[in-house]
Amino acid sequence: MPLVSPKLLRATVIALVLILIVALWQFQSNTFQQLSHLNHINGNGDNGNINENGASSSLTAVAAGTIDWSRFAYVQYVTNTAYLCNSVMLFEILNRLQSKADRLLMYPSSFSVDTEDDSTESKLLRKARDEYKVKLVPILVQSRSGGDSTWAESYTKLLAFNQTQYDRVLSLDSDSTILQTMDELFLLPSAPVGMPRAYWLNFAEPVLSSQLVLIQPSEFEFKRVMDAISSASSRDYDMEIVNNLYKDSAFILPHRPYNLITGEFRSKQHSDYMGNSEEQWDPEKILHEAKFLHFSDWPVPKPWVPASPSVIQGKQPTCDMNLVTGHEDNCRARDIWLGFYDDFARRRMYLSERESDAR
Repeated sequence: MPLVSPKLLRATVIALVLILIVALWQFQSNTFQQLSHLNHINGNGDNGNINENGASSSLTAVAAGTIDWSRFAYVQYVTNTAYLCNSVMLFEILNRLQSKADRLLMYPSSFSVDTEDDSTESKLLRKARDEYKVKLVPILVQSRSGGDSTWAESYTKLLAFNQTQYDRVLSLDSDSTILQTMDELFLLPSAPVGMPRAYWLNFAEPVLSSQLVLIQPSEFEFKRVMDAISSASSRDYDMEIVNNLYKDSAFILPHRPYNLITGEFRSKQHSDYMGNSEEQWDPEKILHEAKFLHFSDWPVPKPWVPASPSVIQGKQPTCDMNLVTGHEDNCRARDIWLGFYDDFARRRMYLSERESDAR
């Protein structure tokens, strides 16, 4: 019997390569910084194998500063005006953080970018293109009849597998906030798909999260995805599709720091996110190290949907015991959590005001 299982060995290799890439990347360029507005809170292969030569090549390129970033792209998809606004907000962050990879937005072909079009959609698309250097790709929204439209149209995300003009794309859900640039993920060893675990789901088998997906686009993988969509059951959406296809072959991105959910700050049990039961939960430390934050706080609605004060009051994180004062007045997690929603509202209002001024 082998001393180390192949899956554990592969996960260890991925983690070590990622650490090396980040270390070299930070040595060459100090582009990783926390979002300034959040700092104010609380004060080419398709074989799926870990390729040693590929890892070595990526590390050499980082050290030499010879990476062709036009081969990579952050990708988002939109199906309606609300999510278009969210996507533009994320691209604004990537632009402000000076991320090096391209930015690509897949949007409904029914939306116009004509300068004569005075619609909100047209103005937002032009803003993304002209101010945040986003490449616009019109697409047909992939959908099915019945059910909530957000879930029914989630197949559209999987069109990222067809963006073969790039060697690798990082698909991000737009109901999120980017805390730090994630350029280093593009330099990981070759594999068709990389995803973090949905660590908050207590299922018998681990589940991959589709909130952040690292993809090597190809005709072969795109056909597999489209075939899976055509044969999907009425309960299968994008998350089920990618899990059915890649649960045994995707390499696992560490959810810490690449897949933090806002609901973690409401939880009283953090070992699933921390990866152990010994480390003490420190909300400020977790915020500082996280790179991608997804808004997930049911029954609290998404941050662009108004929530009643009673819902916020009832579902916000409780204060913890302060070992110094002996009272439950350690409210750091609550303040950080409220800050996420306040920050989103401020940035969305700012974007709306600028869009109105442009009329």
